Amino acid sequence: MTNFDMVAFCKALGDQTRQRILEILQTEGEKCVSDLVDTFNVSQPTISHHLNFLKQANLVTSRRDGKQVYYQANQANIVECCGILFTKFVPTEISLTELVEAEEESG
Repeated sequence: MTNFDMVAFCKALGDQTRQRILEILQTEGEKCVSDLVDTFNVSQPTISHHLNFLKQANLVTSRRDGKQVYYQANQANIVECCGILFTKFVPTEISLTELVEAEEESG
């Protein structure tokens, strides 16, 4: 991703429906809009809106096959975006033990 926009990435993932769409595309592979409409039981325009939002953030790609548009996760950009966020917000000196202890204290 040449022009990573952290705000767009975070906004794209700031919605539970978009998170779930991205998860489905990552785990199940390419899907057309109607497949996702059936999964979510919402209108086609709603799914198309969410897919467009993800596409604008470069988190999904699309291809047309006849009348259908198929979407897939843009895995390379997802990994890069997550990596940039990780390096920006995770301390450079961190131990796994400290993470586990902090998780146990909060849970």
